Amino acid sequence: MMVDNSWKAAGYVTEAVPEGTDLKAEIRRMCKEKNAVIMAHYYTEGVIQDVADFVGDSLALAQQAARTEADIIVMCGVHFMGETNKILCPEKKVLVPDLNATCSLAESCPAGEFEAFVKAHPGHTVISYVNTTAATKALTDIVVTSGNAMKIVNALPKEEKIVFGPDRNLGGYINAATGRDMVLWNGACHVHEKFSLEGILKLKQEHPDAKVLVHPECKESVVKVADKVGSTAVLLEFCQEDSATEFIVVTESGILHKMRQACPQKTFLPAPPEDNCGGCNECDYMRLITLEKLYNCLKYEWPEIEVDAQVAEKAVKCINRMLEMSK
Repeated sequence: MMVDNSWKAAGYVTEAVPEGTDLKAEIRRMCKEKNAVIMAHYYTEGVIQDVADFVGDSLALAQQAARTEADIIVMCGVHFMGETNKILCPEKKVLVPDLNATCSLAESCPAGEFEAFVKAHPGHTVISYVNTTAATKALTDIVVTSGNAMKIVNALPKEEKIVFGPDRNLGGYINAATGRDMVLWNGACHVHEKFSLEGILKLKQEHPDAKVLVHPECKESVVKVADKVGSTAVLLEFCQEDSATEFIVVTESGILHKMRQACPQKTFLPAPPEDNCGGCNECDYMRLITLEKLYNCLKYEWPEIEVDAQVAEKAVKCINRMLEMSK
C-alpha cells in the first residue's frame, strides 16, 4: 500500500488505480468478497450514489448502520457519519475513503467549548444535531437529524429547558415553528449558510411556477421564501408527490442526482451561492469522496474510523435515544 508520507493530513490511499480498471465492477466484486456494504449520503457525487448499496440522509444512514449484517461498512460521506456508524457498530470495521472529508458544522462546535456552554446552562436537556463529532455527542442527551428534530423537540414537555447545537439556523427554525425558546449554539453549515436569497428570487422570476425546496439549515430569510422546508429525504419525497414540474432546490446540489432519477420528467434548478449566482452550491468535503478513493479504500481496508471507547459509550446513548424516538 502506498500512502502519502503526510498520511495524517492526506488521509487516503494515494496508489494509482491500474489503467483500464472497471472501478464500479471491481468495487462491487470486493463488496461481495469482503462482505462489505457501501453507504452514501445524498450529497455525494452521483457516481458514488450509483455504486452504493444504500443511499440516504443522516437518519436513514444511522438506521441502516444499526441493522446491517455486513462485516465492513464503507461510509461515503463526511467523517462524523463514519463515527456514528462506528459508535453504533463497534464490532464492525468502518471505513471512510478520505479522512479529510470533515464537516464545517461539526467543526464549528468543538467539544471543549460546547462542554463549557452546556455547563453554563445547568438544568437544560442537551440536543445536538447529528452533524457533530463523537466527542460532542458524548456531551449530548439526544441527537437529532433535520428529518426528526421537530418531532423529537415536540415530544419533550413544553416547559423543558433545552440547549440546542450546533446549527443556529435549524435551531431557530424549530424555535419559530414550536414556540420554544431553546438556547442555541452559534454554529452553521458553510453550504447552507451561503445560499443567495437574491439568486433564488431571480430564479423564481425566471421560473414563476417552480416550487422552492429549502433545507432548514438555511438562513431564516431563505426559509421564508420556501414552498417546502425539510430534510433531504423530505424534499426528495415532496418533489415526487407534488404536481409541480419545476423545482428550485436550496440544499447541497448532490441531492439533484436522486431527484432527477426519481422524476426524469421534471426540472430541478440548483439554488446559487452568494458568491456565484451562476453556479451550484456544493460541499467541498463531500466532493473529496471519489470513485478512485472508494476503490482503494475497499482494496486496502483503510482509512479506518476509530472512536475512543469511553467516548463511544457515552455517545451511543444519545444516538439510541434518537433512534427509539424516531420509530
